[in-house]
Amino acid sequence: MPIATVNPASGETLKTYDALSAAEVEQRIATADAAFAAYRNTTFGDRAVLLGRAADLLEEDQQDVARVMTTEMGKPLAQARAEVAKCVKAMRWYAGRAESLLADEHPSAADVADSGADRVRVVYRPLGVVLAVMPWNFPLWQVVRFAAPALMAGNVGLLKHASNVPQTALYLEDLFRRASFPEGCFQTLLIGSGAVEDVLRDPRVAAATLTGSEPAGRSVASIAGDEVKKTVLELGGSDPFVVMPSADLEQAAQTAVTARVQNNGQSCIAAKRFIVHTDVYDEFTRLFTDRMRALRVGDPMDEDTDVGPLSSERGRADLEELVDDAVGRGAAVLCGGQRPEGLGERGWYYAPTVLADVTDAMRIHHEEAFGPVASLYRVPDLDAAVRLANDTPFGLSSNVWTRDDGDVARFVRDLQAGGVYVNGMTASHPALPFGGVKRSGYGRELSGHGIREFCNTTTVWQRA
Repeated sequence: MPIATVNPASGETLKTYDALSAAEVEQRIATADAAFAAYRNTTFGDRAVLLGRAADLLEEDQQDVARVMTTEMGKPLAQARAEVAKCVKAMRWYAGRAESLLADEHPSAADVADSGADRVRVVYRPLGVVLAVMPWNFPLWQVVRFAAPALMAGNVGLLKHASNVPQTALYLEDLFRRASFPEGCFQTLLIGSGAVEDVLRDPRVAAATLTGSEPAGRSVASIAGDEVKKTVLELGGSDPFVVMPSADLEQAAQTAVTARVQNNGQSCIAAKRFIVHTDVYDEFTRLFTDRMRALRVGDPMDEDTDVGPLSSERGRADLEELVDDAVGRGAAVLCGGQRPEGLGERGWYYAPTVLADVTDAMRIHHEEAFGPVASLYRVPDLDAAVRLANDTPFGLSSNVWTRDDGDVARFVRDLQAGGVYVNGMTASHPALPFGGVKRSGYGRELSGHGIREFCNTTTVWQRA
């Protein structure tokens, strides 16, 4: 795949970049390794000043960076600005809290005595150079939610970003340079996916984090496993959005639309399967479909646009194949189901779509639909809702709409997911751990859990 900015609203190639040579990659790894040797000894206060400066610069650049992201991958401009603001918030959150999150831990006096020591403490030390393999759908946020905690912990980063967002990738390297991080603390590698293995196998690279597709995760995990290196993976999702009889249907339907079409429907944590109790199915379906049909599809640079283009022609083709398969096997199209008239040939647009009568014979039941397509299911009771919600190879997050405490307790106990969001939509926040189970990956990002993923948890046992 070429390293290039291709505007998904027009299909026009705007900029192309040469991949780094093997010698250039080697130089960058050596620079990162040298940077870590010194940077690991800086204080939390030193790092907080640097990260705070990066947050200030990013905030100043908000409009320009947002336009770059929209140009490269098509998200509506307002959502791109919100992504920048979210990154600024996360940087400041970690700058202010990393020291306390990684403070030494002290077992109880009784446990210390029982261990035979006079003093025991647990300390967190950085691992070293961390390779980040990141996707295009949230090209700033996915990187910052790794970089902010990793840098505050004393690690250094190498970024292999998706090949269709090179300008965003280069901006991030420049941002940390302008913030006065030491040379080599954060570098972008403009390389193709085929060059990742050599970087990951390099003994100077200590660990890796990947957000992306299941095949990409399997590849990185297998290489890292062979090298016995730590990884954190956040992969695909097919999150359920369960609506029970006690739900506020107006609010549930409005939130369901946002949960499905955020980022043009290209989000791992977007709700994709809408599982609705039969008592409220008809009313919810009407409310939801009316709102999906009313969404404005168009130029993502237009402030009035709700849904922009998909990021690539291949991505749209994949989505069309899933919809065509479902319709061919009996699914009903309640709205959408095609390229929007007047837009579909200029750019990679697809109309917001609602499919009903979805069954497990259809590919869309088992595969992630990465675009603005919702699958509707009718269930007779709570047991059926839980079974259907779990009937997926993924387990990233889940959304539950109910005002019944018994329902909530059951969903929290039995849903196979990394998160259960009750009467709201899944969203990541720096204070909350984020990640999944099953084929959605392993490990956690954000919060104290995330910053400790790339630390060596060291027991210090001491006698006088």
